Amino acid sequence: MKEKMEAFGRLLEIMDELREKCPWDRKQTIESLRNLTIEETYELAGAITKGDWKEIKEELGDILLHMVFYAKIADEKDQFDVADVLHGVCDKLVKRHPHIYGDVNVSGEEEVKKNWEQLKLREGKKGVLSGVPDSLPALIKAYRMQEKTAQVGFEWDAKQQVWEKVQEELHEFKESMDQGEARKEEEFGDLLFSLVNYARFEGIEPESALARINNKFKKRFEYIEEKAPRPLVDMSLDEMDELWNGAKEID
Repeated sequence: MKEKMEAFGRLLEIMDELREKCPWDRKQTIESLRNLTIEETYELAGAITKGDWKEIKEELGDILLHMVFYAKIADEKDQFDVADVLHGVCDKLVKRHPHIYGDVNVSGEEEVKKNWEQLKLREGKKGVLSGVPDSLPALIKAYRMQEKTAQVGFEWDAKQQVWEKVQEELHEFKESMDQGEARKEEEFGDLLFSLVNYARFEGIEPESALARINNKFKKRFEYIEEKAPRPLVDMSLDEMDELWNGAKEID
């Protein structure tokens, strides 16, 4: 623990020095850091998808730096400091885990999640979905909204019911093919939303699943580009498909 505290203290000291002496660091604001933080978060997500622990460690450091940076700027503006941030999250964790720091008994993970949502509402949250950021990627947002509403009982009773809903939405999407672009888009959205819900019942993170498939597709297509005997635009689909099958064999 002492070594960890010393490492964190070292980061705080370096942040103080950079803010004082480095022209670039001194110029930054919370607004200028925002997009950089988003980029770093996606880089961490990518490293997690790849399972690259070395890269995960590096990206965690970058994100931790950003958190310290925001706290430093807030301290300069007499808003709060890093200690306030840490105490705040510690207090919240203690308050939202009464089964650890209080006398509440729980039967398992699902009851913990339900209690968490109820405690958030008691703390002043306007609604169950108020904590879901509007700017989340749509696939993650759908998953989180379904997950949160399930904690208050807005949930199918059985997995089969969810699959039947997927089939229903697929049928409606097919029927919308001649009903205009807006209708097709709406029905496709309903289909995706129902698939996300079914994935949740199966214990699948749809965003992670799609990210892995994206990476697999990229890797295979790059294999086609590398092995192609001539420009792809001059090749037939059957020729490219043969190379695709070759890529599948070495996955």
